[in-house]
Amino acid sequence: MQRHPVDASSSAIAVNGSRLSRLSDNWVYGGALAGIILLGLTPTLTVGWASADVMIFLTLPIYMIHQYEEHDADRFRHFMNKEMGDGREALTRPAVFIINVLGVWAPLAACIVLARSQGAGSAMFAGWLLLVNALVHAGPALKTRTYNPGLFTALVLFVPLGAAVLVSSWPITSLGQYGIGLMMAILLHAAIMIYIKWRIAHL
Repeated sequence: MQRHPVDASSSAIAVNGSRLSRLSDNWVYGGALAGIILLGLTPTLTVGWASADVMIFLTLPIYMIHQYEEHDADRFRHFMNKEMGDGREALTRPAVFIINVLGVWAPLAACIVLARSQGAGSAMFAGWLLLVNALVHAGPALKTRTYNPGLFTALVLFVPLGAAVLVSSWPITSLGQYGIGLMMAILLHAAIMIYIKWRIAHL
């Protein structure tokens, strides 16, 4: 029987594609576990830090835990596709992965670096991101009187921690820095909604 040579490049692409698919499908579980580990390491990693810097550091693991409530079993994507897309795939799994990793983890990690190198005032996006996201969850819940994925942790964790970031940074933060942080958080959420509506219009 004649054997056909294996195309190494095609095989590598297939393997990489499957790995990327598994990563984009299951990122939330690794994130939740990483969040728990980071919370446990917080006293060691942040020893000697100013309280504002510690609050900013906590936004990353707390957001990771929130994402578990929000995206476990892919429920946020299903919820959005039902509510906004009338059952159509307004949000894809790769889009959810990119939004949450590049749009949340990366900026919050950058905020930690900025807070430690440039001062807490340069990282106000971290606090506002939590508060704006809590509002995005609370608003529809109040309107419809129904639960949406992520609502509980947004109210219980995001509101107090987001407020703590802003309050603890008050003595060393200008109004302009607060304004820039708020604008960035609003723009991020607006960009997500624009993307969803754009995708619905082109389905």
